[in-house]
Amino acid sequence: MDDRLAWYPPGASDEPRWLDDDSGKAQLRAALAQRRSGVCFAAPGADARLMTLPITRAEKKHIAKSLPFTLEEQVAADIDELHFAHAALGKEQLAVAICSRDKMSQWRELLEEFPGINRWSPEPLLLPWQEGQWCLVIEGDAVIVRNGRCEGCSIERALLPVVLSALLAEGEVPEAVIVYGEDQEEDLALLPEAVRELAQWRKGNLYSALLLSADVDVNLNLLQGDYAARLPLRKWWLQWRSVAVVFAAAFALQLLAVFLDLRQLQAHNLSLRAAIEQSYRTAFPRGQIVEAEVQLQRQLAALRGTPQTSGFVSLVDRVGQAIATMPDTTIATMNYNDKTHEMRLNIIAADFESVERLRVLINEAGLNAVMESSNAQGDKVRARLRVGGSA
Repeated sequence: MDDRLAWYPPGASDEPRWLDDDSGKAQLRAALAQRRSGVCFAAPGADARLMTLPITRAEKKHIAKSLPFTLEEQVAADIDELHFAHAALGKEQLAVAICSRDKMSQWRELLEEFPGINRWSPEPLLLPWQEGQWCLVIEGDAVIVRNGRCEGCSIERALLPVVLSALLAEGEVPEAVIVYGEDQEEDLALLPEAVRELAQWRKGNLYSALLLSADVDVNLNLLQGDYAARLPLRKWWLQWRSVAVVFAAAFALQLLAVFLDLRQLQAHNLSLRAAIEQSYRTAFPRGQIVEAEVQLQRQLAALRGTPQTSGFVSLVDRVGQAIATMPDTTIATMNYNDKTHEMRLNIIAADFESVERLRVLINEAGLNAVMESSNAQGDKVRARLRVGGSA
């Protein structure tokens, strides 16, 4: 206001508190520190252009990037020098505020000593408004006008009749015009005759109007994009760096301890696997080791025998009993297949009749013996028998 920062605290009088005064600064800083009430910066309406823009659902997804190019032909300045802020008014309508980047930088410098003001709203949108109404605040040589949900401006007092006449020419006559000012006769004389009879004059200023603005119905914040509020990371780091260093050191020590435990467990695991392999090789010198425990269990199951098949021990016992009755017959070699549960015997007998007799004895023992081959070997006979469970 008049190139000076001012603010209205909750419960203030009609006069603003100037922020070039130490008392006003202290009050604002205290309010920001307590965070009991949201503090909003009213950006001068003369420096912010307001408009509404129809939009489709597909355009909403990329509106932040495409908005400057969409409005490029509706602004006189280069879009790179302008800042565009937007907010949804509905499914197919957008509220837009445009101001220069220079102004945004100037305002940020002015408010730099008051951190925590995270809402910047164009001042026309802070006035109370209802459908079919206009709201005007006349203070000195300046006038703030709100003539729509996202429509309004701040102008010089002398330009008010021209601006209002232009609004009437472009749109419908409002149902009511709410005017805040100091001199009723002078203020109403500024209105075009078409709306003068509709005017409701109230003595007051901007603060008086703000008291009746219960809620901001358009959530249009200028702090977007490059000007969005940033987290105070540097401040947090300065406050918590000691704790962070201690935590990092403790975490590193924990990682080192876990790594040493892992190395020790890996070495112990290797020694256990070597011991398991050595024990397995004691029982089964040949073959590949995949899962020693499972393989040993299978081997033991095969040796014990099952109700369905004869195990190795059972076969050896029955075949041994049969051979024991024939002193002239010996076993040259013996192979056992644990998958088929069959045994192949190479025997040396006195003659072919001894071989046949042995085969019969094995069958009588409940097994199934099949002679696969036989041939003379000197004065002896060499034969090959395949012995399995009973057929």
